[in-house]
Amino acid sequence: MDDDLRERVERAAERNALFNALKHDSDAQVGPIMGPLMGENPEFREHGDQIAGVVAPVVERVNGLSTEEQRERLVELDPEAVEELDAEDEEDDQVLPDLPNVEEYDEVRMRLAPNPNGPWHLGNARMPAVIGTYKDLYDGWMLCRFDDTDPETKRPDLDAYDAILGAIDYLGFEPDEVVKASDRVETYYDHARDLIEMGGAYTCSCSGEAFSELKNAGEACPHREKDPETTMAEFEAMVDGEFASGEMVLRVKTDIEHKNPALRDWVAFRVVDTPHPREAASEYRAWPMLDFQSGIDDHLMGITHIIRGIDLQDSAKRQRFVYDYFGWEYPEVVHWGKIQIDAYDVKMSTSTIRALVEAGDLEGWDDPRAPTLASVRRRGIRGQAIVDAIVELGTSTSDVDLPMSNIYAKNRDLVDDESDRAFLVRDGEELALDGGPDAAHPPVHPDHEERGARDIPVGDAVLLESEDVPEEGERVWLKGLGCTRRTAEGLAFLDADIDVVREEGVPVVHWVPAGEGVPVQLRTMEGDVTGTAEPGLREYEADDVVQFERIGFARIDDVAGVRVVAYYAHP
Repeated sequence: MDDDLRERVERAAERNALFNALKHDSDAQVGPIMGPLMGENPEFREHGDQIAGVVAPVVERVNGLSTEEQRERLVELDPEAVEELDAEDEEDDQVLPDLPNVEEYDEVRMRLAPNPNGPWHLGNARMPAVIGTYKDLYDGWMLCRFDDTDPETKRPDLDAYDAILGAIDYLGFEPDEVVKASDRVETYYDHARDLIEMGGAYTCSCSGEAFSELKNAGEACPHREKDPETTMAEFEAMVDGEFASGEMVLRVKTDIEHKNPALRDWVAFRVVDTPHPREAASEYRAWPMLDFQSGIDDHLMGITHIIRGIDLQDSAKRQRFVYDYFGWEYPEVVHWGKIQIDAYDVKMSTSTIRALVEAGDLEGWDDPRAPTLASVRRRGIRGQAIVDAIVELGTSTSDVDLPMSNIYAKNRDLVDDESDRAFLVRDGEELALDGGPDAAHPPVHPDHEERGARDIPVGDAVLLESEDVPEEGERVWLKGLGCTRRTAEGLAFLDADIDVVREEGVPVVHWVPAGEGVPVQLRTMEGDVTGTAEPGLREYEADDVVQFERIGFARIDDVAGVRVVAYYAHP
């Protein structure tokens, strides 16, 4: 490669590296730069085997600049690229699409409507992440309404109410008001009575199978033409507990010939023999179905915008019949598709997770193998990372995939700067060490000299991970200590500088002193891993996050036992 071509490669690489670093607010990487570089400059391709060697030092130089210096240099090289970055930043300020017709409302009022049948899994985080972000975007109002009017099929878990409020707080949001639907049963009764008086509802004692046959045939139930007085009396008997489960329901009178059979005379109230687990609601036996209960509450609480799954489109259509009877305006509705999250062997389902916990297959809702918010929180993943990754998915009606790697990348941005570094050797191999300093002093954080260095005593032997142990005669650089060569007896310290790493490719490995390290139990999604960490790990406290060098980030869980227990977050 001649000097002229080298200069052009360096200039193009510098421009791309600066753009990459500023766009992602992180160090530029050679790999992502090579593709655009070769694509934009076809004449470079015949020298492909030499290009990476020219690009690497340019990238290293760019990464050594401050953000301000990078921006100033990119202005010199390519002012239009800076304008492109600024335009992207403006677009990124609002990732979510505008809510419909917000100008028609004095205040945007939204609601979270969790069913408290168990602590939240990761999929549940989408509701507060998006709705809470919209609340902040429009300076709106947000309700948390526990839709707990099903004491049997989705039986409320008394611990879940506080667990869900804790999860909302973990994600960074605070509802303006919190209510439980099971406290509002009398309100639903009153509106059912009003609907009956209007002739908009009737009591039905048909079996489920019999009514289904009639409904699917577009034929009216024989109870449909009851007078309001009879319907009212039978509804009061439901309320008073005179009917058993399955003997009587209250139906909303819609259009028995509607093209969608699911909307034909749907059930508004049914009888449930199983008492509600909340003492305050345990005497009720006539319970509203969710479509009736939530429809009434959304109006009474002034909800302007509802965000719900596309699988609930029929819910909005059912509720509109009730709204038409009462002369109410229906809220704006945004439907979204399902969210799929990878990386877990456990199904993202509250009932599935509960069964595994009760069977002892999971140690609890915060087991690192569980796809729950309690689990990722214990692993040291910030709620903000989850919100940022979910909000980027938007509100598409299509099903969307959320790789855990996206959450990890967001979390890495949040915790990297403040996380101290530490060495952890997993099931290490002991090697005698001959010569060298009595102690190593690697930095607490490589980007923050002001935070000082760690003091790691060396002793007569060190532990290395099995894959890092060199063959006899080979060299290895012990991070923070120096260069060694493998001998028949172990490792011998060499008087060599860092150039052997840069120029000769001597591998750099982490290590801990044999006999003076701290036993560690590292809990991961794949199971527990044991190892030994540098002595200073005992100085941390529960909830501190450290980065085990060459392994990844972990949250310290317990330092009081024989072993320090840490939960692995991600690379």
